[in-house]
Amino acid sequence: KTGDVTIDFRTANNFSMTLTGNIVLKNPSNCAAGQSGVIYITQDGTGSRTWSAEAYWDFPGGTLPTLSTGANAVDAVVWHARTASKITAQVVLDLQ
Repeated sequence: KTGDVTIDFRTANNFSMTLTGNIVLKNPSNCAAGQSGVIYITQDGTGSRTWSAEAYWDFPGGTLPTLSTGANAVDAVVWHARTASKITAQVVLDLQ
């Protein structure tokens, strides 16, 4: 993935993507209070891909974490929809 990424929460709760460039995690479509899941984000063989996230995504301290940047690094975004427009998320870095 590269560029804008909009996830449709109606299709699943768990997702996986490999970054081939920098991304913007857009506000998801079809978000409903009570949904939860995981988004696995893998760096491609180059690594050093970055991300940003739109307003629905809330991270601890109000700060978007920096993803692991090594080639083929895997991180997990664990999320829970508090409302249709507020998602609490935590990033688990550098999964082995």
